[in-house]
Amino acid sequence: MPVTTGQFGSSWVAGIFADGQFGSIRGSISDPNIAFEGREKLKTSYAAGARIGYLVAPSVLSYVNAGYSGSQWSGASMTSLFAGVPGVVTTPSFHRDGWFVGGGVENNLDFFGISAPGWFMKTEYRAAYYNRITLPETFAGTPLGTAVTFKPLVQTISTSLVYRFNWGGPLVAKY
Repeated sequence: MPVTTGQFGSSWVAGIFADGQFGSIRGSISDPNIAFEGREKLKTSYAAGARIGYLVAPSVLSYVNAGYSGSQWSGASMTSLFAGVPGVVTTPSFHRDGWFVGGGVENNLDFFGISAPGWFMKTEYRAAYYNRITLPETFAGTPLGTAVTFKPLVQTISTSLVYRFNWGGPLVAKY
């Protein structure tokens, strides 16, 4: 959701924005020292950043963006890599801060004779890099005295329907 956008020159657009994602992006986590592996889940992430773009056509914006990203992760339940080894090793849930970089294409929904002022469709790639964390491991609720280090990297491609409120006054993008 762009907070403010301004157009300068005839084809350049810049702005700031904030957004959030809720869902369950899953990845794997393993501890080769104790031969256990499991699944880690990104529960929520949010971002605030800036973008700059170029109008490649009157209603099509190509842009790059970057900024701060925060995330909340679930704990993991890891099982043994060896058949017949019982038990589950767990890690706690955690929060991580980081940064992101990305880019995309956005177009207004005023085509085929249908006008939808304020509505836009965008497709964006984003890579979010989060700070490293060392997670203590427990077995049946008892601390093992071991830990697994995790440095999250999340890459996403998304398509979104966006409504822009145009609160920016006269500096609202014309595209």
